[in-house]
Amino acid sequence: MAEITAALVKELRERSGVGMMDCKKALQETNGDMDAAIDWLRAKGLSKAAKKADRVAAEGLVAVASKEEGKGEVAAAIEFNAETDFVARNELFQNAAKRFAQLGLEHHTVEALHGAELEAGKTVQDEVTQMIATIGENMQLRRAARLAVDEGVVSTYVHNAVSPGVGRIGVLVALHGGGDKTALRELGRKIAMHVAATAPLALNTDDLDPAAVEKERAVLIEKAKEEGRPENMIEKIVSGQIAKFQKDVVLTKQPFVMDPDKTIEQLVADAGKELGAPGLHVAGFVRLALGEGVEKVEGPDFASEVASMTSGS
Repeated sequence: MAEITAALVKELRERSGVGMMDCKKALQETNGDMDAAIDWLRAKGLSKAAKKADRVAAEGLVAVASKEEGKGEVAAAIEFNAETDFVARNELFQNAAKRFAQLGLEHHTVEALHGAELEAGKTVQDEVTQMIATIGENMQLRRAARLAVDEGVVSTYVHNAVSPGVGRIGVLVALHGGGDKTALRELGRKIAMHVAATAPLALNTDDLDPAAVEKERAVLIEKAKEEGRPENMIEKIVSGQIAKFQKDVVLTKQPFVMDPDKTIEQLVADAGKELGAPGLHVAGFVRLALGEGVEKVEGPDFASEVASMTSGS
């Protein structure tokens, strides 16, 4: 048998767009013959997956998973995309999203998750490629996030859940501190529901992206000028509006949606006193909303496409 070198596998990967493990297997099956390997991939339906890779995948699911780790907890959230909501309702797709979220507990980036081993000789990326070939839509494990605390909890919440742990919005909230874990998880879940509803940009004021603040400031200054505000008053006016902007988008400063008389910061401080955990605080949060940031291509829906294909037949 011909030697299957890394360079040979890389060349087939570049020519076919198929995953490395499948390329290696194709070359092994065809004794290193490049053209025969390409035909082997086509026969297995894998090359079809590569051709679908440029199609927009903005539907799908967000999945979450969590586990205890010593005195603390760890949780992960992933976004697994497909082209249509129809595929996202498929049990095979949902189970894959759940498995990827579980692996996300150990793998800290989406790049690491792509290379994570699902089973002997098969990575997450190999599984995605195989699913594309089987189901016939482009798919992408697009994002992954992980939060952990050495003491406390990481609560999870899924909005619009289609089955346990998977839906259209996934939220993680890390609470660091002591106290009864059941009570902490419930508090964290309520804050996670708040995060799902309000989509804060940062945990604390200092965490806000300076570019976002300056962009908002520039818009407000221009608006003040358009309204004819006195030049010497604009800075004071805008400073007050920036303070309100920060209150609107910073999690700890936001009024809690279930009790607007309290900010999230006050809510957690009060809970810490009740639980005998005065140092209790929100250590971080993650909010993944399905398809955010993906430019969707408007076009006929699936039913219209089928109708157009069958018209006149």
